[in-house]
Amino acid sequence: MASGASQQSNQMAEEAPGFLDAFLHDFPAPLSPESPLPWKTPGTVLSQEEVEGELAELAVGFLNSRNAPPPLASSLAHEAVSQLLQMDLSEFKKLPRQEEEDNEEEEKEKAPVTLLDAKGLARSFFNRLWEVCSQWQKQVPLTARAPQRQWLVSIHAIRNTRRKMEDRHVCLPTFNQLFGLSDPVDRAYFAVFDGHGGVDAARYAAVHIHANAARQPELPTDPEGALRKAFRHTDEMFLWKAKRERLQSGTTGVCALITGKTLHIAWLGDSQVILVQQGQVVKLMEPHKPERQDEKERIEALGGFVSHMDCWRVNGTLAVSRAIGDVFQKPYVSGEADAASRELTGSEDYLLLACDGFFDVVPHQEVAGLVQSHLVRQQGSGLQVAEELVAAARERGSHDNITVMVVFLRDPRDLLEGEAQGMGDPLVVGRSCDLPSDLSEPESNTPQRS
Repeated sequence: MASGASQQSNQMAEEAPGFLDAFLHDFPAPLSPESPLPWKTPGTVLSQEEVEGELAELAVGFLNSRNAPPPLASSLAHEAVSQLLQMDLSEFKKLPRQEEEDNEEEEKEKAPVTLLDAKGLARSFFNRLWEVCSQWQKQVPLTARAPQRQWLVSIHAIRNTRRKMEDRHVCLPTFNQLFGLSDPVDRAYFAVFDGHGGVDAARYAAVHIHANAARQPELPTDPEGALRKAFRHTDEMFLWKAKRERLQSGTTGVCALITGKTLHIAWLGDSQVILVQQGQVVKLMEPHKPERQDEKERIEALGGFVSHMDCWRVNGTLAVSRAIGDVFQKPYVSGEADAASRELTGSEDYLLLACDGFFDVVPHQEVAGLVQSHLVRQQGSGLQVAEELVAAARERGSHDNITVMVVFLRDPRDLLEGEAQGMGDPLVVGRSCDLPSDLSEPESNTPQRS
């Protein structure tokens, strides 16, 4: 496996200079104040807390669209964000409108919030990124060329019969590079978010939860606790934004953070993750639904109620009892995530993360058979397995948005042979990509590669 790592490092050494040359050819100088921005500004204003997550998302999405090697894209994004955050950002401070001032009065007792001009920040940030590319064109740092574990991840997402696509997902095998983590523990992050009442909360969660998790000082020692705090803090951040911008949306979510040989998961609502080990489904979590006795008792203790209409609902509205957002249903709809951890032995086959548009019609126990049948027909290729799982859910009557992500923990060809090889450095049969979580198209059916 050492030769594989060396080969990957050599490939990066060749790809990185070529990408930087092409980038600087297309952008031979920093942007002038009159130059159009090469990317879409993330809204009109950003709070200081939102800057790191939003700009990292902006850079990674932009660099990936230009086919940057994912470790390089994440490393460039981290360096540019770090440099920007060391600047005095007071020049971007934006005076709030009257309605924002009213909301600020309500929030003053909690913590002062500084709003910054998003367009000005985005322009300055691009010029920071340009400067980093110029510096690295001479010599790419070793951290941006370090070999990483290769992941095979199959993702498929469809709007289905719904009017809008409100799901979002994140596939981030370069977690360490994006946040400048230099310890020897490999980390990869995967998540699915299922929005309701609009896409704002789902998009927000897909941008900020992993950024908030990376900022938690206990991440190296207590990843499970860091994920819980990240969900809670992201909910608090979004609620402030929702009050300021009059947003009413919410989102369920489930994420998996793999640190070395340990799996950590966290979730809110009814999006779910399951583990398949040697062909058997392992249940990792219990979704948050109002009919759960503990959730019903919690809601009623707060003065809310659970009633049955077409399904069990909180206060006659939401069919989930925990979510990020849903400002008018707090505290009955809780923003407190549950989390769990599990040691990986090397006999695990894959993780499957999906929203309720999939799990409402496909029982857990049928997943392994569907995946195995697909691998048999495709002679061990797992690149299109998520597409087939989504099709199965649609055929069974799902009308909801459907997102499915399959993260292989072993070479899928080994699953056909029944071999129980260790996690080690798996044979590369496909590669994942760090997707911009704000999908521009309602459907995505391309296998993810990095």
